[in-house]
Amino acid sequence: MAIQASPCFADNSNGKQLYSSRCAMCHGADARGTGPLANKSNPPTPDLTTAAFRKRLHDYPGVIVSSVILRPNGDLIPRTLRENGVKVPPHAWTVKDFRDLNEYFSGLITKK
Repeated sequence: MAIQASPCFADNSNGKQLYSSRCAMCHGADARGTGPLANKSNPPTPDLTTAAFRKRLHDYPGVIVSSVILRPNGDLIPRTLRENGVKVPPHAWTVKDFRDLNEYFSGLITKK
């Protein structure tokens, strides 16, 4: 009997592309708040691999989507980008994009 490997969330190419082009500049490729703009925002970009954030993601699975849609920090994200001369093109988000980003990101932060 062959053992079937579990799906690797990090292989989600659309989610990875969205994260890499829209999130990693602050959160870093590893989601640890290590991106080039991480310390240029106020407050600094948090480490999203902490046990506290993983619990939050587990308890509120839509937290990533709500962060993108609602921007709970108000103008923090666009202001940080503007102040540092980073231009991120507008994106017409689809439900698939949100699902893919959530899947990729969830897999990224649960790899330990």
